[in-house]
Amino acid sequence: MSWSVIGLTLLPGTALAASVFYAPPPPEEDAPTFSGEAELGYTHLSGNTDSQTLIGKSRLTWLTGNWTHTLRGEVRNVTRNGETSAEQYLLSGRERYDFHGPHYLFGFARWEKDRFSGYDQQFTTIAGYGRDVIDHERHRLSLEGGPGFRHDRVRDDENDNLGVVYSALDYQWTLSDYSNLRQEMSVEATDVNTISRSVSSLTSRLNSRLSLRLSHEIKHNSSPPETADANTDHTTNVTLLYTW
Repeated sequence: MSWSVIGLTLLPGTALAASVFYAPPPPEEDAPTFSGEAELGYTHLSGNTDSQTLIGKSRLTWLTGNWTHTLRGEVRNVTRNGETSAEQYLLSGRERYDFHGPHYLFGFARWEKDRFSGYDQQFTTIAGYGRDVIDHERHRLSLEGGPGFRHDRVRDDENDNLGVVYSALDYQWTLSDYSNLRQEMSVEATDVNTISRSVSSLTSRLNSRLSLRLSHEIKHNSSPPETADANTDHTTNVTLLYTW
Protein backbone atom coordinates (compact mmCIF):
# COMPACT_ATOMS: atom_id res chain seq x y z
CA MET A 1 0.00 0.00 0.00
CA SER A 2 1.24 3.50 -0.76
CA TRP A 3 -0.13 6.67 0.74
CA SER A 4 0.83 10.31 1.06
CA VAL A 5 -0.16 13.00 3.52
CA ILE A 6 0.26 16.76 3.42
CA GLY A 7 -0.21 18.08 6.97
CA LEU A 8 -0.01 21.13 9.20
CA THR A 9 2.35 22.14 11.94
CA LEU A 10 1.13 23.81 15.08
CA LEU A 11 3.86 26.44 14.87
CA PRO A 12 2.97 30.02 13.98
CA GLY A 13 4.37 31.96 10.99
CA THR A 14 3.68 34.99 8.80
CA ALA A 15 1.65 35.46 5.66
CA LEU A 16 4.94 35.28 3.77
CA ALA A 17 6.65 31.93 3.95
CA ALA A 18 10.16 31.36 5.18
CA SER A 19 12.36 32.02 2.19
CA VAL A 20 15.83 32.72 0.93
CA PHE A 21 15.02 36.42 0.88
CA TYR A 22 15.00 37.53 4.49
CA ALA A 23 13.22 40.90 4.34
CA PRO A 24 9.47 40.85 4.86
CA PRO A 25 7.72 43.80 3.22
CA PRO A 26 7.02 46.91 5.30
CA PRO A 27 4.02 46.31 7.58
CA GLU A 28 0.65 47.79 6.72
CA GLU A 29 -0.88 50.35 9.08
CA ASP A 30 -3.36 47.77 10.39
CA ALA A 31 -0.80 44.92 10.55
CA PRO A 32 -0.93 42.82 13.76
CA THR A 33 1.91 43.29 16.22
CA PHE A 34 2.58 39.55 16.19
CA SER A 35 2.00 37.15 13.30
CA GLY A 36 3.18 33.76 12.13
CA GLU A 37 3.18 31.08 9.47
CA ALA A 38 3.85 27.35 9.32
CA GLU A 39 4.41 25.23 6.22
CA LEU A 40 4.65 21.43 6.19
CA GLY A 41 4.74 18.68 3.61
CA TYR A 42 4.99 14.96 4.35
CA THR A 43 4.99 12.00 1.96
CA HIS A 44 5.31 8.29 2.75
CA LEU A 45 5.54 5.60 0.08
CA SER A 46 5.69 1.87 0.81
CA GLY A 47 5.57 -1.26 -1.29
CA ASN A 48 7.75 -1.25 -4.41
CA THR A 49 9.33 1.97 -3.10
CA ASP A 50 9.96 2.64 0.57
CA SER A 51 10.59 6.36 1.16
CA GLN A 52 9.63 9.20 3.47
CA THR A 53 9.95 12.95 2.90
CA LEU A 54 9.43 15.63 5.55
CA ILE A 55 9.65 19.37 4.84
CA GLY A 56 8.82 21.90 7.55
CA LYS A 57 9.18 25.69 7.63
CA SER A 58 8.02 28.29 10.13
CA ARG A 59 8.38 32.01 10.68
CA LEU A 60 7.51 34.38 13.52
CA THR A 61 7.31 38.17 13.06
CA TRP A 62 6.66 40.94 15.55
CA LEU A 63 6.72 44.74 15.25
CA THR A 64 8.27 47.38 17.52
CA GLY A 65 7.89 50.90 16.13
CA ASN A 66 9.90 51.08 12.89
CA TRP A 67 11.53 47.73 13.62
CA THR A 68 10.43 44.38 12.18
CA HIS A 69 11.85 41.32 13.98
CA THR A 70 11.76 37.91 12.30
CA LEU A 71 12.69 34.38 13.37
CA ARG A 72 12.53 31.46 10.98
CA GLY A 73 13.39 27.78 10.88
CA GLU A 74 13.47 25.00 8.29
CA VAL A 75 13.97 21.25 8.30
CA ARG A 76 14.17 18.75 5.43
CA ASN A 77 14.63 15.00 5.72
CA VAL A 78 14.40 12.34 3.02
CA THR A 79 14.89 8.60 3.54
CA ARG A 80 14.80 5.90 0.87
CA ASN A 81 14.87 2.19 1.69
CA GLY A 82 15.98 2.99 5.23
CA GLU A 83 18.88 5.26 4.20
CA THR A 84 18.91 9.05 4.56
CA SER A 85 19.47 10.85 1.25
CA ALA A 86 18.82 14.44 2.42
CA GLU A 87 19.03 16.08 5.84
CA GLN A 88 19.02 19.87 6.24
CA TYR A 89 18.39 22.28 9.12
CA LEU A 90 18.28 26.10 9.19
CA LEU A 91 17.71 28.75 11.87
CA SER A 92 17.90 32.52 11.36
CA GLY A 93 17.05 35.84 12.95
CA ARG A 94 16.40 39.05 11.05
CA GLU A 95 16.10 42.75 11.93
CA ARG A 96 14.69 45.45 9.62
CA TYR A 97 14.48 49.18 10.33
CA ASP A 98 12.19 51.19 8.04
CA PHE A 99 12.77 54.85 7.22
CA HIS A 100 10.09 57.10 5.77
CA GLY A 101 9.73 56.08 2.14
CA PRO A 102 11.02 52.92 0.44
CA HIS A 103 14.38 52.71 2.25
CA TYR A 104 15.37 50.36 5.08
CA LEU A 105 18.37 48.91 6.87
CA PHE A 106 18.66 45.23 7.70
CA GLY A 107 20.81 42.68 9.47
CA PHE A 108 20.53 38.92 9.86
CA ALA A 109 22.29 35.90 11.29
CA ARG A 110 21.79 32.41 9.87
CA TRP A 111 22.92 28.95 10.99
CA GLU A 112 22.54 26.02 8.61
CA LYS A 113 23.53 22.38 8.54
CA ASP A 114 23.33 20.18 5.43
CA ARG A 115 24.55 16.65 5.93
CA PHE A 116 25.45 16.12 2.25
CA SER A 117 26.86 19.57 1.40
CA GLY A 118 30.43 18.82 2.52
CA TYR A 119 30.10 21.29 5.42
CA ASP A 120 29.55 20.25 8.99
CA GLN A 121 27.76 23.58 9.48
CA GLN A 122 27.80 27.22 8.34
CA PHE A 123 27.16 30.46 10.21
CA THR A 124 26.54 33.72 8.31
CA THR A 125 25.97 37.31 9.44
CA ILE A 126 25.12 40.11 6.99
CA ALA A 127 24.01 43.74 7.30
CA GLY A 128 23.17 46.33 4.66
CA TYR A 129 20.71 48.54 2.83
CA GLY A 130 17.43 47.66 1.11
CA ARG A 131 14.90 49.45 -1.05
CA ASP A 132 11.32 48.65 -2.03
CA VAL A 133 11.64 49.49 -5.73
CA ILE A 134 8.03 48.64 -6.64
CA ASP A 135 5.21 48.60 -4.11
CA HIS A 136 1.92 48.46 -6.00
CA GLU A 137 -1.30 46.55 -5.41
CA ARG A 138 -0.39 43.81 -7.91
CA HIS A 139 3.41 43.96 -8.09
CA ARG A 140 6.08 44.31 -5.43
CA LEU A 141 9.87 44.26 -5.93
CA SER A 142 12.52 44.67 -3.23
CA LEU A 143 16.30 44.77 -3.64
CA GLU A 144 18.98 44.69 -0.97
CA GLY A 145 22.71 44.23 -0.53
CA GLY A 146 25.56 44.55 1.91
CA PRO A 147 28.74 43.04 3.38
CA GLY A 148 28.95 40.15 5.78
CA PHE A 149 30.93 37.33 7.35
CA ARG A 150 30.64 33.55 7.06
CA HIS A 151 32.21 30.79 9.15
CA ASP A 152 32.40 27.44 7.36
CA ARG A 153 33.07 24.37 9.46
CA VAL A 154 34.32 21.99 6.79
CA ARG A 155 34.11 18.27 7.37
CA ASP A 156 37.57 16.59 7.46
CA ASP A 157 39.32 19.88 6.59
CA GLU A 158 40.32 23.27 8.02
CA ASN A 159 37.55 25.74 8.89
CA ASP A 160 37.16 28.92 6.82
CA ASN A 161 36.38 32.50 7.92
CA LEU A 162 35.26 34.45 4.88
CA GLY A 163 34.12 37.94 3.97
CA VAL A 164 30.83 37.98 2.04
CA VAL A 165 29.28 40.33 -0.51
CA TYR A 166 25.51 39.79 -0.46
CA SER A 167 22.73 40.82 -2.85
CA ALA A 168 19.11 39.69 -3.17
CA LEU A 169 15.77 40.39 -4.79
CA ASP A 170 12.19 39.52 -3.97
CA TYR A 171 9.43 39.88 -6.57
CA GLN A 172 5.77 39.12 -5.90
CA TRP A 173 2.93 39.26 -8.40
CA THR A 174 -0.55 39.17 -6.87
CA LEU A 175 -2.64 37.33 -9.45
CA SER A 176 -5.93 37.69 -7.56
CA ASP A 177 -7.30 38.00 -4.05
CA TYR A 178 -6.63 34.28 -3.63
CA SER A 179 -3.28 33.60 -5.35
CA ASN A 180 0.19 35.03 -5.91
CA LEU A 181 3.37 34.18 -7.77
CA ARG A 182 6.72 34.88 -6.14
CA GLN A 183 10.36 34.79 -7.27
CA GLU A 184 13.20 35.20 -4.78
CA MET A 185 16.95 35.12 -5.41
CA SER A 186 20.08 35.77 -3.36
CA VAL A 187 23.82 35.64 -4.03
CA GLU A 188 26.57 35.40 -1.41
CA ALA A 189 30.02 35.82 -2.97
CA THR A 190 33.37 35.14 -1.26
CA ASP A 191 36.91 34.74 -2.55
CA VAL A 192 36.49 30.95 -2.20
CA ASN A 193 33.07 30.36 -3.76
CA THR A 194 29.69 31.88 -4.58
CA ILE A 195 26.46 30.49 -3.13
CA SER A 196 23.28 31.42 -5.01
CA ARG A 197 19.72 30.56 -4.06
CA SER A 198 16.43 30.77 -5.94
CA VAL A 199 12.86 30.05 -4.84
CA SER A 200 9.92 30.15 -7.26
CA SER A 201 6.51 29.64 -5.68
CA LEU A 202 2.80 29.74 -6.48
CA THR A 203 0.47 30.14 -3.50
CA SER A 204 -3.31 29.70 -3.60
CA ARG A 205 -5.45 30.57 -0.60
CA LEU A 206 -8.01 27.96 0.45
CA ASN A 207 -9.59 29.98 3.27
CA SER A 208 -8.65 32.72 5.73
CA ARG A 209 -6.00 30.51 7.39
CA LEU A 210 -5.02 27.77 4.94
CA SER A 211 -3.16 28.02 1.62
CA LEU A 212 -1.68 25.53 -0.83
CA ARG A 213 1.84 26.21 -2.10
CA LEU A 214 3.84 24.77 -5.01
CA SER A 215 7.51 25.76 -4.94
CA HIS A 216 10.83 24.95 -6.58
CA GLU A 217 14.10 25.76 -4.80
CA ILE A 218 17.60 25.81 -6.27
CA LYS A 219 20.83 26.17 -4.28
CA HIS A 220 24.14 26.33 -6.14
CA ASN A 221 27.66 26.37 -4.68
CA SER A 222 30.29 27.26 -7.28
CA SER A 223 33.06 25.43 -5.39
CA PRO A 224 31.82 23.14 -2.59
CA PRO A 225 34.09 20.93 -0.47
CA GLU A 226 35.35 17.76 -2.17
CA THR A 227 33.09 15.63 0.02
CA ALA A 228 29.91 17.32 -1.28
CA ASP A 229 27.59 15.15 -3.37
CA ALA A 230 26.88 17.88 -5.99
CA ASN A 231 27.23 21.59 -6.74
CA THR A 232 23.47 22.17 -7.15
CA ASP A 233 20.45 21.04 -5.14
CA HIS A 234 16.90 21.14 -6.54
CA THR A 235 13.84 20.76 -4.30
CA THR A 236 10.21 20.77 -5.51
CA ASN A 237 7.57 21.00 -2.77
CA VAL A 238 3.79 20.85 -2.49
CA THR A 239 2.83 22.01 1.00
CA LEU A 240 0.00 23.35 3.11
CA LEU A 241 0.40 26.73 4.78
CA TYR A 242 -1.24 27.81 8.04
CA THR A 243 -1.13 31.50 8.99
CA TRP A 244 -2.37 33.78 11.73
